[in-house]
Amino acid sequence: MAEESKTAKILIVEDEAEIRRLIVLYMLNAGFQAVTAEDGKQALELLERERPDLIVLDILLPDIDGLELCGIVRRSWDIPVIFVSCKRESEDVISGLEAEADDYVTKPFDPAVLVARVKANLRRASRRDKNDDGGEWKDERLYVNLLSFEVLIHGQPVPLLPKERQLLLLLLKHPNQVFSVEQMYERIWGWESVSDERTVMVHISNLRKKIEADPASPKYIHTVRGFGYKFQGEG
Repeated sequence: MAEESKTAKILIVEDEAEIRRLIVLYMLNAGFQAVTAEDGKQALELLERERPDLIVLDILLPDIDGLELCGIVRRSWDIPVIFVSCKRESEDVISGLEAEADDYVTKPFDPAVLVARVKANLRRASRRDKNDDGGEWKDERLYVNLLSFEVLIHGQPVPLLPKERQLLLLLLKHPNQVFSVEQMYERIWGWESVSDERTVMVHISNLRKKIEADPASPKYIHTVRGFGYKFQGEG
């Protein structure tokens, strides 16, 4: 992950030429490299070839819906995604963030604010990379490599989305420590994001479905009523 803006490469996926040129101009002025795509197919080709550090992604694309494209990205790449969309309702913002975007900016927007969001998300991604200090956690059922962040259940890989991995890592590194929903939201999404703390609960629920034998009676991720969540297990 590129930490300095002068080395970070931003992929801008936007079908409106005028908006695309405006975003590129501001990214270049901020010292970023910029590559552009007009649709989802072109974006996927550029992802393979250019390996960007962050994606600015329009939701309403002419071929692949931006939400679907974000899902495709998340299955193969662990890089920040910022949605830029004319869809402004709270339900649209929540849908975008639950699709595993890191941030959501509504049109019309101030390009300088978008640049600030890009920088903030790159900083958070860089800090996460530095904090992955190695080691492993395991019991008779669950294995987590804290360096590669491979997650196995009975030896079989578990496909986790980036935010699910980040939540699991946060809890694993602080066993038996209770984190409030607000604390988890701040650490993983950051207060610069436009979101809803319900997003944390949705991700915890999905994470439990993937790693717990019985999500309704979890062994690892426990709810502490009135406070939040904690990881409990003997590795």
